[in-house]
Amino acid sequence: MMKRFLTLLVALMLAGPVLAQGGPLRLTITDGVIEPIPFALPSFQAESLEAQQAAADISRLVVQDLAGTGLFREVPATAFISQVSSFAQPIAYADWRAINAQALITGAVTVTGSQLVVKFRLYDVFSGAELGGGLQFAGTTQGWRRMGHKVADAVYSRITGEGGYFDSRIVLVSEAGPKDNRQKRLAIMDYDGANLQFLTDSSAIVLAPRFSPNGDRVLYTSFESGFPRINVLDVANVGQQQLPTAQGEMAFSPRFSRDGRQVIYSLSNGGNTDIYRTDLGTGQHVRLTSAPSIETAPSLSPNGDQIVFESDRSGTQQLYIMSANGGEARRISFGEGRYGTPVWSPRGDLVAFTKQNAGRFHIGVMRTDGSEERLLTSSFLDEGPTWAPNGRVIMFSRETQGAGGTSSLYSVDISGRNLKAVPVQSGASDPSWGPLQQ
Repeated sequence: MMKRFLTLLVALMLAGPVLAQGGPLRLTITDGVIEPIPFALPSFQAESLEAQQAAADISRLVVQDLAGTGLFREVPATAFISQVSSFAQPIAYADWRAINAQALITGAVTVTGSQLVVKFRLYDVFSGAELGGGLQFAGTTQGWRRMGHKVADAVYSRITGEGGYFDSRIVLVSEAGPKDNRQKRLAIMDYDGANLQFLTDSSAIVLAPRFSPNGDRVLYTSFESGFPRINVLDVANVGQQQLPTAQGEMAFSPRFSRDGRQVIYSLSNGGNTDIYRTDLGTGQHVRLTSAPSIETAPSLSPNGDQIVFESDRSGTQQLYIMSANGGEARRISFGEGRYGTPVWSPRGDLVAFTKQNAGRFHIGVMRTDGSEERLLTSSFLDEGPTWAPNGRVIMFSRETQGAGGTSSLYSVDISGRNLKAVPVQSGASDPSWGPLQQ
């Protein structure tokens, strides 16, 4: 029953398995043009008077999430022949086929006091069958956006065979003021720019925030002491700790290990910059590189066995991979220009990076052996890629030219399609995409 959906999605599935609802269907795709799947979503039914606004809001949010991927296209309500007046009513498949809706999403919302329940069903219109069973999510009325994102994630996953990414958050550097006196503070928001909350004030420069694997903590570099130091911030209570460094040492570019117990980062001492690992529980430091060159921006593979990082040991800024315990490194970037800020995909198959060449900056991806390099963007200044939890989308920061230039966030699919701005209330840079929320 999934074959009709999958044939429309094959152009975007890059050399990876796709799972059909009724069993495994493995496709290896290298080329093609995508036609978004038309879907219909009648406004979810309000099963109580108090649920009317929430039902309307959740319906719109699910549509925005799905259509925003570029994989789906909404069939407007003005084209509907059938009307859905009850969550339990039978589906008139012929009416939905007549308007070329290939997927149908129905739902209902109940509000009791401050509690909200949303349930939904997904139908394959052309096969005349439901895709999976109905699902139900419960939360508070204040958390209605999370309920909508969860519905969209479930629909996305059932049709594409991939994990979703809508119910996730971004930590970033929020920017305000002129370019020569930019005020920066840490902030956190939903993946789509909603619910922006500040985590620090603007009294000190902050850079490069990075989520922990389960999203409860954030690493970042702070200049509050005058030198770059690495802080660990608890997102829930905004409590902080600082990685200890000796007098004159500068620590930056931190990332958590996959279990969240250790931090890998760059440390500069006496004019030399190398990569270190620190155990957050014991404070024990381990030096992973030892070279006269600058080694920075480390990122661990999903299984934690390897580290990709940038180094100028060859004379120019390039990308290297080594064991997570240090040792000999192999170079993986060989194109023209300079490479930096590598980030390992959650799938483990790709590395995203920033590339500077011929006066332009690009966000690109390559295989972990350096093959199949693809540049996804090009502008005056694109930098700092971060992966969606499912490895399908990359977010990055883009700065415009000139004294009045501003920084903002963009996202792009790993195919290079669907480049779009992320709506943020202020200037923004250095995004880090967190995991799906629990």
